[in-house]
Order: sequence, then structure tokens, then C-alpha cells
Amino acid sequence: VQLQASGGGLVQAGGSLRLSCAASGRTFSLYSMGWFRQAPGKEREFVAAISRSGGKTVYADSVKGRFTFSRDNAKNTVYLQMNSLKPEDTAVYYCAGRWDLQDAIVVLSTEYNYWGQGTLVTVSS
Repeated sequence: VQLQASGGGLVQAGGSLRLSCAASGRTFSLYSMGWFRQAPGKEREFVAAISRSGGKTVYADSVKGRFTFSRDNAKNTVYLQMNSLKPEDTAVYYCAGRWDLQDAIVVLSTEYNYWGQGTLVTVSS
């Protein structure tokens, strides 16, 4: 599967953005998906994950209550709605996918097989 992330941009603190990640292929509904981010000078970190069905989600503590991860399997797309953005949310955001036998949550970056190219989110103070 190929992943294409989009939706990044420049926003003021307190603002919102919605990231999208579109996938190629006809078996998207069999993929667990995740979002990760990497800020300048820092390691890539987990943001959120969603199961194949979309029925299970998990979030990093730093974004819980502000970000919402959803998916539309009919459109082969996942979305990350980001509200109440903070300057510390500034990073390149990557979507990731892994074919899964079960409706599982995957939080470790090393367990994902497919990665999008990243989209830059900049939050100004």
C-alpha cells in the first residue's frame, strides 16, 4: 500500500488543522493505521493509532482530548483532526500502516510496514 499524507500548514496557537492520509489499494480496511510526528532535533514519537474497523483508538497523552483520529474505509483515507493546537505540536506528521489479522491497535513505529511522506505542521505562538 502507498500512503499520501496531506493537510499540514501554518496555524496560530489555539487553531485547528485536519490531516489526511490517503491509501492506494483495495484492502485498506485490513490495515491498522497510525500517526507519528517528528519535531526538529527530536526523535519520532507516537501520536495516535486506529484499528482496522475504526472502532478502537488510542492517543498519546500530549494530544489526548485535542486530537481525533478517524477513518473512512470506503474512501481509503484516515483523518487526524487537530484542535487547540500548541506550538509544541509543531512537527512533521507521518501516517503509517500495517496489514493486520485482527482489529488491533499498533503504537510502536517499528511495527508499521508502510509510511507516508510526511506533512509539516507549524503552530505559531
